Amino acid sequence: MTDSQKLKNIIRTRLHDVLVDAEFSELPNFGRGKVRDHYDLSSNRRLLVTTDRQSAFDQVLAAVPFKGQVLTSVARFWFDETKDVVPNHVLEYPDPNVVLAKKIKMLPVEIVVRDYLTGSTSTAIWSLYDVGNRKPYGISLPDGMKKNQKLPSTIITPTTKGIMGEHDVPISAEEIIEQGILTQKQWNDIEKAAFGLFARGREITEKQGLILVDTKYEFGYDEEGQLTIADEIHTPDSSRYWIADTYEESFEKGEEPDSLDKEFLRLWISDRCDPYNEPIPDIPDETLIDFSARYISLYEKITGLNFEISSTGEPVRERVRRNLKRFAEKYSRFN
Repeated sequence: MTDSQKLKNIIRTRLHDVLVDAEFSELPNFGRGKVRDHYDLSSNRRLLVTTDRQSAFDQVLAAVPFKGQVLTSVARFWFDETKDVVPNHVLEYPDPNVVLAKKIKMLPVEIVVRDYLTGSTSTAIWSLYDVGNRKPYGISLPDGMKKNQKLPSTIITPTTKGIMGEHDVPISAEEIIEQGILTQKQWNDIEKAAFGLFARGREITEKQGLILVDTKYEFGYDEEGQLTIADEIHTPDSSRYWIADTYEESFEKGEEPDSLDKEFLRLWISDRCDPYNEPIPDIPDETLIDFSARYISLYEKITGLNFEISSTGEPVRERVRRNLKRFAEKYSRFN
């Protein structure tokens, strides 16, 4: 039996041990996002609990074993590797799925940095290019490009943030400034930070035989007014990763590159329905198992570490609750 088969067998046994709900009555000021639940604490701190919920096309569709732990672990690696480029919101990690973070005043735009013409969502640069838009996000692109082709240069494609259930909206840098969403200086600082983070990510992933195709960043300002990256960084939920060795062959054949990210699920859905206008079918167990294995493989490829899978049998929700209770006692009920 191969290591991949062994991993999938382990995931299969944990298929129903997933963290779908991280609302605990003993913790204050609960809030919920698509994937992360959170608690606002005193002293301008926030607990972020990354669940195993899986979202795509602005909907929560399923739960994936170990997903929350993978996202937290991958982000932890990247926050450590980029803290000299841009400060981040992390204070400590009370649990493999939990971050204690500085509460940040988030900016109302998401920043996507791209090296390739790809994507399947409504805001993806390929989706816009494919219907004839040669200046998506205000950036001029030549005719005759193909899906998954490398762009002439690295670009930033911002969107305004959609609340849960609503779509993000493409916007250009010029419109962001003209509409007073950000000042010119703020945009300049964000652009520099985003390109710097992406360059660091590209440098590290290339050494691991991966291509960092594109990624989303969320920035804000801390209490001191310092630009800070928050939420997540270079995770398989917020980024596309392709296997470098097989990219060229796949591109020449017009096939989708081998990937270790959320696009695997987006493409599975798009092959079966129009996700914006038709009901999305139930996702089979084997597809979720494959998805989980891809996320774990990405963590191990990037970090060079083995992914830690607990063998105690304690359900993930109970482990998170236990560790948060211990955290609460340590901080004297968050005071």
